[in-house]
Amino acid sequence: MSNGEVAPNNTIYINNLNEKIKLDELKKTLKSIFQQFGNILEVLAFKTLKHKGQAWVVFEDVSSATNVLRQMQGFPLYDKPMKLQYAKTKSDVIAKADGTFVPREKRKKHDERADRKRREQHQDASQSMGLNAPYSGPYGAAVPLPYLGGVKPVPEAPAPPNKILFFENLPHETTPGQLQIVLSHYHGFKEVRMIDAKPGIAFVEFGDEMQSTVAMQALQGFKMTPQAQNQVLITYAKK
Repeated sequence: MSNGEVAPNNTIYINNLNEKIKLDELKKTLKSIFQQFGNILEVLAFKTLKHKGQAWVVFEDVSSATNVLRQMQGFPLYDKPMKLQYAKTKSDVIAKADGTFVPREKRKKHDERADRKRREQHQDASQSMGLNAPYSGPYGAAVPLPYLGGVKPVPEAPAPPNKILFFENLPHETTPGQLQIVLSHYHGFKEVRMIDAKPGIAFVEFGDEMQSTVAMQALQGFKMTPQAQNQVLITYAKK
């Protein structure tokens, strides 16, 4: 390794990010597209002028970070190609785990606010999960009112393979843009459609049945974020 090279480590440094994107949305999107490579411990991005257009993604292990560096270099995010490299300094969360952490007074208040915000977000996500039953009706149809009778409806047969997929168990805060980032990897992807009155579900259209099947097999059971309690369930949409 030459003197200018950075040794492989758990943290990926990203720059050339779109500075117009709000930090919360940027961090959620980065989690969405990188979680497929391994468990993410945290995503860091700051409002300060010198940190604009930059972010740090900390993985649980080095191999995950290495895979991201190899496969996502130059990936277009919000119309700009990401530039990736290993971070030059060890993240606090890794330093704490391996016992080498040294407190930095200038970041103490920031870390406390970040930790409190993560706990609040986790609590909000936990409280919101599972409150609404998934809806698997026809593509684009209105959501029916909950069934209030005492007799359970007979389960319907699954829909036959077709070009439209039905996603369930998505975190309620998931946006179409975040799903589009994940799905843009797959050939034939056309459109994401979500229903405002029914968070946690989405309809995803591909060019044909074969393309939708490939995406379903690849993404079945994935999580949009590490904090998500449920794995995403994907089936063919009913026509």
